[in-house]
Amino acid sequence: MAVKVQTNNAPAAIGPYSQAVYAGDLVFTSGQIPLDPETGALSGENITEQTHRVCENLEAVLSAAGSSLKRAVKTTCFLSDMADFAAFNEVYAQYFTEKPARSCVAVKELPKGALVEVEVIAEKE
Repeated sequence: MAVKVQTNNAPAAIGPYSQAVYAGDLVFTSGQIPLDPETGALSGENITEQTHRVCENLEAVLSAAGSSLKRAVKTTCFLSDMADFAAFNEVYAQYFTEKPARSCVAVKELPKGALVEVEVIAEKE
């Protein structure tokens, strides 16, 4: 049975879903957009700032689940503009140093007008 994960160190879910769940030794995060955990407002004006916020939110959710970015095995990344791919990669590489498997796609739009969303599958510590 999956166990729900919730932390105040990351934004609350903006819909009917959990920040993450874990089942067995795997943690599955919901997609994180660049929301400030304290205010719930969109944080950052460009892809670099927004990617930092997304990765910080993911760190908080994974920590609450007993995992970390270093334990990530797969990420799925959504960009609202593929022209941001290089700048996104520069920030992403600072956080995902173990280079998990990854998919990265462009989408028409993201919730709240975000430029980026990332979800992670990670092993528990």
